[in-house]
Amino acid sequence: MTGQEKIEEVKQRARKNFSLGYNCAECITESILSLIDTGLPPEAKKLATGFGGGIGLYGDTCGALVGAVMAVSAVHGRSSVPEGEGKEAAMKSKEQLYGKPGLYRLFNQIPNRFKAQNGHTLCRELTAKWQTTWLCRDHALFCREVITGAAGIAAELILSDKGESASKPFGENVENLKE
Repeated sequence: MTGQEKIEEVKQRARKNFSLGYNCAECITESILSLIDTGLPPEAKKLATGFGGGIGLYGDTCGALVGAVMAVSAVHGRSSVPEGEGKEAAMKSKEQLYGKPGLYRLFNQIPNRFKAQNGHTLCRELTAKWQTTWLCRDHALFCREVITGAAGIAAELILSDKGESASKPFGENVENLKE
């Protein structure tokens, strides 16, 4: 199976998961945990449950976006901090996160690509027109598309060359980092 075929398989499983009753974050984490070897048990998907509806329907960061971050973390996240003591350990950790390649460069792409696709990252902004008709068909169809797109972002980053992806320039970020 080619990388593009695997990406499509992840997207379609996440899409189908929504019709099975998974929430937005669960759709993506279940898809990745089932179709890509992450080393994590399938039960790890339960970590995503609370993120649906922008964290328990609070409306903050879209659960599909959080699910995509969790999915990429399942493959490329840190399982420990670099060894060493004091400043040495802190500098190694900083390089691992901020360097080129650096994990923040990889993960920064997720919300930036998500926002480019959907216009917003907050659930309450994405779904504003359905606030009084939350469970209507149009809202569900919209969220299914958001989930499918976010699953694609996650799968692309998981299946791409990590060093190359983690060396790309920063997009929008709180530190205003550019290169």
